[in-house]
Amino acid sequence: MPVITLTTDWNKNDFYLGAVKGQIYNNYSDAIVVDITHQIKPFNIYQAAFILKNSYTFYPKGSVHILGVKTEAYKDQKYLAAEYDGHFFLGTDNGIFSLIFKDDDPVRYISINEKRTSFPVLNVFSKVACKLIQGEKLEKLGDAVSKIERRVPLRATIEENVISGSVVYIDSFQNAITNVSKDLFDRVGNRKSFKIYVQSNHYVISKINQAYQETSVGELLAIFNSLDLLEIAINGGNAAELLNLDTNSSIRIKFR
Repeated sequence: MPVITLTTDWNKNDFYLGAVKGQIYNNYSDAIVVDITHQIKPFNIYQAAFILKNSYTFYPKGSVHILGVKTEAYKDQKYLAAEYDGHFFLGTDNGIFSLIFKDDDPVRYISINEKRTSFPVLNVFSKVACKLIQGEKLEKLGDAVSKIERRVPLRATIEENVISGSVVYIDSFQNAITNVSKDLFDRVGNRKSFKIYVQSNHYVISKINQAYQETSVGELLAIFNSLDLLEIAINGGNAAELLNLDTNSSIRIKFR
């Protein structure tokens, strides 16, 4: 059964969450509402996009995903409804959709015909989500949109025998997830030996783990996680905290 998901930068104890859930149930009492997270850093659309992009596919087709981060429409920004891969996405045209979808993804965008409000998740998105979950067609919500606001995602760069990447997400275990994919690593490295420099030349890793516990407790390690992205971790420790890593911290991989 399709669900309505919420991804926001609210504190889970704030009244916003209770109000939005009440609004959803008031519009559709049989709705199933799932909290993906309410712990996004304030206004951080990159973090919100990363989490939703890597989690929405695990929900049933027909689900509606509300993006409650930086939602106030500014100047000519619009409230958008998007349809892709059998899922619906609701949010403000602030660049977040360009971070979730690739340029060549066949996404349908509709500008939602609702007046602006200071709390669109409550007054617009929750109502629209209930319509979509009950089968209303996307095109009934407003006019088709061909151009959206775009943000440049952090991508790894390649020089001869070197990959330069960045930390794009810090998880709850303080592991640092980078934008270096396994495919890119294998293609550039071509089975050559390597060294991974984390932030500086002081922290160096020269192997890829298959499991976290391959290394001793407290030891720095690198592993390709379930997303096939290079992750920097410490077995039993907090890598981001101990190494002072945050989003945008640099990672360099030199192949011999």
